[in-house]
Amino acid sequence: MKPIRLTELFEQARAARAQDPPRKLAPDRHPVRDFFVADITSWTPKDDRPSMEHPIFALSKTPDRQIRHYEHNGATITVTPSVLGRATIWDKDVLIYAVSQLMEAANQGRSISRTVRLKAYDLLVATNRHVGGKNYERLKECLKRLAGTRIETNIATNGKRISEGFGLIDNWKIERSRHSDTMTAVEVTLNEWLFNAVIAREVLTLRPEYFRLDGGLERRLYEIARKHCGRQPDWNIGLELLRKKTGSTASIRKFRQLLKQTAHDNPLPEYTLKYDADTDQVSFARR
Repeated sequence: MKPIRLTELFEQARAARAQDPPRKLAPDRHPVRDFFVADITSWTPKDDRPSMEHPIFALSKTPDRQIRHYEHNGATITVTPSVLGRATIWDKDVLIYAVSQLMEAANQGRSISRTVRLKAYDLLVATNRHVGGKNYERLKECLKRLAGTRIETNIATNGKRISEGFGLIDNWKIERSRHSDTMTAVEVTLNEWLFNAVIAREVLTLRPEYFRLDGGLERRLYEIARKHCGRQPDWNIGLELLRKKTGSTASIRKFRQLLKQTAHDNPLPEYTLKYDADTDQVSFARR
């Protein structure tokens, strides 16, 4: 087999991107790793289906300290934030990375537990974050919000529908280098509700470009499209119900404007969305 040079790989990647409609995505902050298969941050992002289906995370980085309640088709969620505010959809990157590592271990036949040990640097790189000192401290803030945000729900995971309350994570621990005080490893203990979803393989694969979506609403729309559209050619939903499912706190008028702008920017990996003003419906279609 003829060896492929690195320059040819870049050209193939550029050609593949050229076939896709132009999209507004944040830059890939660590592009070189894509060309080295043995890199430890090579992984497949996995997200749990229950949190993709229902709104749990804040879509803004402005601290949200209000209690939020959601109810749909018999499923109920009450989200109570801590004084630091509700966990955000960017904080969820930690859970996605942890769930992905657990699924990879399970696929390899290794035993798994609710406590997941992660290398801090790998987590930042894999989720397309900068790796400067401030970003390690921001990671610590993510862990605090995840642990402080309390959930009460009757949503079933692994076939069990139990009304229960819990934190988004049970606890966390950070290890630092003795000499430089640099954050080296993170241990996160997932709640049983999420871990049951992992055991039952109630997860879906995300495109890595998900981590290049800057907007909270964009990330949430992609989750909903991935969950409901899946591999169907398209899926339609009314604007008001979509606003409810995203968990957006915007007025219906403002949400309509945001949807129109998102449709124009065309940022979602794998899917396009269109808004029909005549029917007040939103349609998602696979690219």
